[in-house]
Amino acid sequence: MTANTRSERTRRARGSIAMLACGALAAGGLAAAGVAALAPGTATASSHREAPLISGQPQYDNTDVYAFVSPEDPNSTTLIANWLPFQEPAGGPNFYPFATDARYDIHIDNNGDAKDDLVYRFTFKDHRKNEDTFLYNTGAVKSLDDPNLNFTQSYDIQLLRLEHGKVVSEHDLAKGLPVAPSNVGKASMPHYQTLRDQAVREVDGGLKAFAGQADDPFFLDLRVFDLLYGGDLSEVGNDTLKGYNVNTIALQVPSSYLRESDKQPIVGIYSTTSRKNAYGDWTQVSRLGMPLVNEVVNPLKDKDKFNASSPENDADFLKNVTEPELPKLIESIYKIKAPAEPRDDLVSVFLTGVKDLNQPPKVTPSEMLRLNTSIKPVAKPKRLGVLDGDNAGFPNGRRLTDDVVDIALQVVEGALLGEKVDLSDGVDANDQEFDKKFPYVALPTAGSDVKTADASTKADSSGLTGSMTSFAASWNNDTLMLVSAASGAAVALLVGGGMVWLRSRRRSAGGSWMS
Repeated sequence: MTANTRSERTRRARGSIAMLACGALAAGGLAAAGVAALAPGTATASSHREAPLISGQPQYDNTDVYAFVSPEDPNSTTLIANWLPFQEPAGGPNFYPFATDARYDIHIDNNGDAKDDLVYRFTFKDHRKNEDTFLYNTGAVKSLDDPNLNFTQSYDIQLLRLEHGKVVSEHDLAKGLPVAPSNVGKASMPHYQTLRDQAVREVDGGLKAFAGQADDPFFLDLRVFDLLYGGDLSEVGNDTLKGYNVNTIALQVPSSYLRESDKQPIVGIYSTTSRKNAYGDWTQVSRLGMPLVNEVVNPLKDKDKFNASSPENDADFLKNVTEPELPKLIESIYKIKAPAEPRDDLVSVFLTGVKDLNQPPKVTPSEMLRLNTSIKPVAKPKRLGVLDGDNAGFPNGRRLTDDVVDIALQVVEGALLGEKVDLSDGVDANDQEFDKKFPYVALPTAGSDVKTADASTKADSSGLTGSMTSFAASWNNDTLMLVSAASGAAVALLVGGGMVWLRSRRRSAGGSWMS
């Protein structure tokens, strides 16, 4: 191994280990605002299988939310929310439908009071042409209405308007729109792009809508769970989510419909899933706004509570942040003094929006994406967004190309305080190129595609993670709680070790470990 190779590997390893400190990112920001870091999280990715109950209900599990001014139509805003993580493309014969007993909601707060003003609600129905076959399709599928496509779904869109948190009107925007099917394989769906195009529909009022399978757009390396990146820091720079799909809901809306006024163009966005219980009542089971907040701050007892909560009640989690457990454990075990409580340098990014960029007047601190819809898109987005002078990117909303892991790492290490940092998990872009038109997400990986297992990917733990998705779905809640508790303890230990390593490196380098 050459000195340059070792140097590059070490640089990437530092960034990868630093990712373990992301729990502290949320903790510091929320403490100063008087609100909790909201973290149902034992697990993985932005919010993939992040809490005990939802990890056993993948159809209802939010994974990521994106919101950005549309590049092809700067007078509109595109909202994207994803569900059902770690879809193995060949996972037939039933593949990956949306749940029919769920409400998939995208929430808009257009005045900063942490209460909904608009909700776009999506509900789904199943349709089968032939109940006497096990096949998803009985031949090559050339269109969404092809008789060979045996299983299909349709969806309705409803707009709810609220005042002071109460619904004042409901309006049906669309009924019976077609869902793009799971990408069974190249023999079954030889021209999948045609199916994707047919699933993009115009909706009254100048809206566009899409629902269907897509490549998971989130990119990062998750192999930290393999004995801290392989035990020798060799397992970095691999996109763990490569080759996995998600279910996507996308909506393009004239920005004037979303914002309070031209003078107040900033909106807050988050998504939820609600499920009908045995009594016929709707219960919220999943919630997601900002990426990388819902991971390692709340204790086990609060993780499912957060998924059932709303932004206006985020103060319920205050103590978990103002008196965070993790720094105390590090101080106790490694004798490294915990940071002073509370930190206040991260509040604007995760709770209130950045002043003079995407902070609404009189904002109530709460966890959601905040987007200034008056900032036009740029021709060449920079992956580090606002940190690199691109105000159209994260944390001003979130574009598909924004490298939120690297941004978060650099912010938690003092980028907002003027510190020059270059932390990275070694994954700078998605494995597939995003589309240049709505719905922007890349086409899903086909079930006929086979993952290659070369020397750089044989140790990849993503296959195990993907298998556990379906395996966990068959467990009962008590089992999931026990497994989640054990996973949470392991994550806390790994994070502690990672932060100790970082601090040790800094001390040995005389305060400048980036050289």
